[in-house]
Amino acid sequence: MASLEHVNMTVSDPKATAAWIERVFNWHIRWEGPGMQTGYTVHVGDDTSYVALFSFQKGQEPKSDSYITKGGLNHWAVVVDDIDATEERVKAEGFTPINHADYEPGRRFYFHDNDGIEIEVVQYD
Repeated sequence: MASLEHVNMTVSDPKATAAWIERVFNWHIRWEGPGMQTGYTVHVGDDTSYVALFSFQKGQEPKSDSYITKGGLNHWAVVVDDIDATEERVKAEGFTPINHADYEPGRRFYFHDNDGIEIEVVQYD
C-alpha cells in the first residue's frame, strides 16, 4: 500500500498561500524555513500529508497553460466533509468557485488561487 505524502509547488508567497489554505481547509503549518538550496518553503497540511509551498525569491517566469505543458501541474484536490461550508470559505478568501458538478460518487467544484493554481474540492457521499 502506498499513500501520497506531499506535493511541492512554486508559489509567489508561501506564507500568504499557507495562510489561506489553513483558513479554507482547517489545516496547519507543519514546518517552514529556508529551501534546501535557495528560497523559502512552508509545509501546510494535516498530520499525514501536506502541500509544500516553495518560492525561489527571484524573478519568476509567467506560467503557461498547465494542461498542455508536459510536467505541468493541472490541479490538486482536497476531500472535505462539508463542501458547502468549504465553498463559503473559498468565497470569503476572494476566490471564485467554478465547474460545479454532482457525479457518482459525490460533488465537486474548482477554483484558482492568486498564482493561477487550480484546486479541486470534492465531497464523497
